[in-house]
Amino acid sequence: MSRAPRQKSKETGIENASLFFASLPEDLAEALQARAVTRTYDRGQIVFLQGDPAESVFIVLEGWVKLFRNTRHGSEAVVGVFTRGQSFGETLVFHDDVFPFGAEAVTPCRLMQVSAGTISDLMTSRPEVCTAIITTIFKHLHTLVEQIEQLTTQTGQQRVATFLLELCAVSSGSCTVTLPYDKVLIAGRLGMKPESLSRAFHRLQDVGVQIKQNHAAIADVARLQAYVSKD
Repeated sequence: MSRAPRQKSKETGIENASLFFASLPEDLAEALQARAVTRTYDRGQIVFLQGDPAESVFIVLEGWVKLFRNTRHGSEAVVGVFTRGQSFGETLVFHDDVFPFGAEAVTPCRLMQVSAGTISDLMTSRPEVCTAIITTIFKHLHTLVEQIEQLTTQTGQQRVATFLLELCAVSSGSCTVTLPYDKVLIAGRLGMKPESLSRAFHRLQDVGVQIKQNHAAIADVARLQAYVSKD
């Protein structure tokens, strides 16, 4: 897998979908964005590796990126999967360190890269930057708590159902969603083995879910929500 991005350019305009930028005054968001770079990655390209110097914060503009750790046993653990508007690397702005995880593009994607040094410099003169960092860190923590709750209280089928519901654009009626990345990664994100994911997809047929290749047809979104909520 190549680590070199195939394109480098400046991004124009504020990325409104980003919680990090949305938490900043407009002039400060523009100043940070003007000093950022945008890089485009192909599927499978490495953004950085576990142990690389943590020198940047990344905001996803398009596509999906996974964060992963290599365990001492040689396996890979999925830390998280991020898409448009989400960011990662903020916690390391507060001190010089290395990334405790790697990042890989799992679909073609565009990432905005903001130097950690730039953010640190502005934190002294513009405390709003600190607020934006804390806001995004709190969001990451909230997401982590939700993931732990799902792992400890939900069955495998309920975790898969929750994942599908997160992709739905409607809260009732029927809906067809596209699985955003391959099923091996979906399994890893949900704390499952691929064969367990396949069994969960099959069993969800009982609540109106049909999987065909990379699409999931949900007959009744409300019914699937009720299934997730069931003790």
